[in-house]
Amino acid sequence: MHIELTEGKRYYSIGELAKAFDVNASLIRFWDKEFDILKPKKNAKGNRMFTPEDVTNLKLIFHLVKERGFTLEGAKTHLKEGQKKTLDKYEIISKLEGIKMQLNAIKSEL
Repeated sequence: MHIELTEGKRYYSIGELAKAFDVNASLIRFWDKEFDILKPKKNAKGNRMFTPEDVTNLKLIFHLVKERGFTLEGAKTHLKEGQKKTLDKYEIISKLEGIKMQLNAIKSEL
């Protein structure tokens, strides 16, 4: 999973996020109903429009459920008890992955 927030972009469609996370849009809709930290806006047609904050929270949910194997209830509990601590760890991992990609790009140029 690798999703980059586009600078200046205020909203992301469910289709964009499904493609970025490589999951079905129905899974994101399900997580939206299950997790209180997701609060997408809805446009006039009723389509969900996710803010950059929602995308960050989706990354965290994806990390807990898909990468670490948490159950939905376990992820909800974990988010309530220690969201900041988990987010800090996730941000560190994300930054390290970005550095790794940059280093690999430099290596391939040599």
